[in-house]
Amino acid sequence: MEVAGREFANREFAGWEFAGRVAVVTGAAGGIGRSLTLLLARSGAARVVCADIDAEGAARTAAEIGGIGVGADMARDDDIRRLIDEAESRAGPVDLFCGNAGIIRRGGEEVPDADWQLSWDVNVMAHVRAARHLVPRMRSRGGGHFLITASAAGLLNQVGAASYAVTKHAAVGFAEWLALTYGDDGIGVTILCPQAVRTGMTAGRTPGVASIDGMMEPDDVAESGLQAVREGRFLALPHAEVAGYMLRKAENYDRWIGGMRKLNRRFMPRQAGA
Repeated sequence: MEVAGREFANREFAGWEFAGRVAVVTGAAGGIGRSLTLLLARSGAARVVCADIDAEGAARTAAEIGGIGVGADMARDDDIRRLIDEAESRAGPVDLFCGNAGIIRRGGEEVPDADWQLSWDVNVMAHVRAARHLVPRMRSRGGGHFLITASAAGLLNQVGAASYAVTKHAAVGFAEWLALTYGDDGIGVTILCPQAVRTGMTAGRTPGVASIDGMMEPDDVAESGLQAVREGRFLALPHAEVAGYMLRKAENYDRWIGGMRKLNRRFMPRQAGA
């Protein structure tokens, strides 16, 4: 599927380069976000605004690259608007917005509503709100690009983490809508959908189903996402195996569900009497 993505990349957005651009990266204190900021700086971005709920962490990342650090909670619309306003006032018009912040809550339907709501706000509404504040500006300037870290869970599912799977699916759906609605206005969209990545989200945990095809380093994941932006591709799959899983899901949904049930039994064994 990724090969096809390269073949049929939207020529209107192909050749997008980072030199001289202004970029915002959320979740920039560590993991994929930090890697995105470093790679953007090496690629000649004019300024990189590093945002994170961990303001000190954002400042440390910014100091590494001569960027701008901003503390911002991506679950709050006021913070997202302030982040974009500050980025444009201090660095210039935002060309690339990398919505990378995300959270995971383990469990299923029993997870408290407050955790479901936080997952919804960070994993979905952060992208909606960033678009709400940036799309009008980008359209008036002739274009821009959104890179949304959505996870392979948004294309497939996530054993043991219902709120994560559901909200990442919603993030993919919104990214599709954004691309089909504003592509004619010069606004490109790329979704970055890795499986397991060696970040704070996976640190100290027993390897799970997401790492079945290996644990990837954040630098490699970030490069996959930025390369897709360069090539004008919507879908970036750092773990190439995900393309095959997507095909199997589309070809025979019931068989795919059966396979996922096997993985669920393997990685989420039921307690006695459950």
